[in-house]
Amino acid sequence: MAKSIVAIVGRPNVGKSTLFNKIAGKRISIVEDYPGVTRDRIYAEVEWLDNTFTLVDTGGIEPYSEDVLLKQMKQQAEVAIDTAEVIVFLTDGQEGITPSDQEVADMLRRTRKKVILAVNKIDAPKYNDNIYEFYNLGLGEPMGISSGQALGLGDLLDEIVKNLPQEGEESYDENTIKVAVVGKPNVGKSSLVNRILGEERVIVSDIPGTTRDAIDTPFAIGDYNYVFIDTAGMRKRGKVFESVERYSIIRSLTAIERADVCLLLIDGIESVSEQDSKIAGYIHEQGKAVVILVNKWDIVDKDDKTIDRYKSAINNELPFMDYAPVLFVSALTGQRVNKVIEMINHVSGQHAMRITTGMLNDIINEAVLANQPAISGGRRLKTYYAAQVSVKPPTFALFVNEPSLLHFSYQRYLENQIRKAFGFEGTPIRFLIRKRE
Repeated sequence: MAKSIVAIVGRPNVGKSTLFNKIAGKRISIVEDYPGVTRDRIYAEVEWLDNTFTLVDTGGIEPYSEDVLLKQMKQQAEVAIDTAEVIVFLTDGQEGITPSDQEVADMLRRTRKKVILAVNKIDAPKYNDNIYEFYNLGLGEPMGISSGQALGLGDLLDEIVKNLPQEGEESYDENTIKVAVVGKPNVGKSSLVNRILGEERVIVSDIPGTTRDAIDTPFAIGDYNYVFIDTAGMRKRGKVFESVERYSIIRSLTAIERADVCLLLIDGIESVSEQDSKIAGYIHEQGKAVVILVNKWDIVDKDDKTIDRYKSAINNELPFMDYAPVLFVSALTGQRVNKVIEMINHVSGQHAMRITTGMLNDIINEAVLANQPAISGGRRLKTYYAAQVSVKPPTFALFVNEPSLLHFSYQRYLENQIRKAFGFEGTPIRFLIRKRE
């Protein structure tokens, strides 16, 4: 099941990023630290009292500003608000209520979502009486905190988890492949889904999905069952904000977490963007199977080297995802769209593949004999034993004499040897490094 999303919103300079970093810095869960994986701190996975959720940081909201950057920040915050289950509205307890605070409060009341009003910068007893003013915002009891000094954060987190929605059971059986189509705005996500559904003449029905009130589209091709997860704001969740149809990386988080396979759509005209890299990094961190689709290929000026140049550009911009197959398609004309389902089936199988312990250790031993680890501090890494401990993604426990001697580059070497022997195309590989006493 996907994690609930909690958004921190408020006008600029009230301490949103400080609060975010204070919580995320202690509670963030990073699966691995591959170079090249985006670490943009607009979101973090948080655990508190055995509850996990995705915390989203947003730009400041200035409702009356005509500044282009502030308008964009406002739109981003609106997308976060639209996507979140719980909203933390952060205000400045030393400055008091401003007209912008009143406007944001009006915006939040109309969402009918759970809003926690936090009054920041209450870092000395003399500011405690300032909290009472914030009752005037009409958002319930304000909570005094100091994000800079980490005061009151435990109570704030208690209040957040108390209001998280209870997870329901997903209605799809384990053989259904859940597919998220993700990418930046206007790259052709909806067109691709419609082309696949239309071309394949499949059985299509719209049914309510999870507790998040998203709309999923189940369909079948032959003996295989699939569901497309609504990722791109194809349907409005609410009518509060004009910009809720705008796609943002924030909209992708829940869909990626729920998916088995992600189709990362890239604009063939614009090449790989920073937002593509952010979304790819999240897919990788979540351990999902992935196919990279370069769309609008019908209108790209091409020669006999264009595909090679484009693949090279993708590898340069997304070096941590060099295992992902790349397919050049056109949702408009249907070019190679018939191969998309085939690739989904392929990477889904690779994502769930198991290797016998004997075969795995043969490959590891051969790799070590062919390329011995470097000596570090007078000691050399020794690998004793390896075993696959899970799938989706394939995860391997590697028992060694000293984990600190396993350099990142040598781990990548072992991963490449495993891929060379067994494939694992389209799926990340995880290692659990264990010391054998």
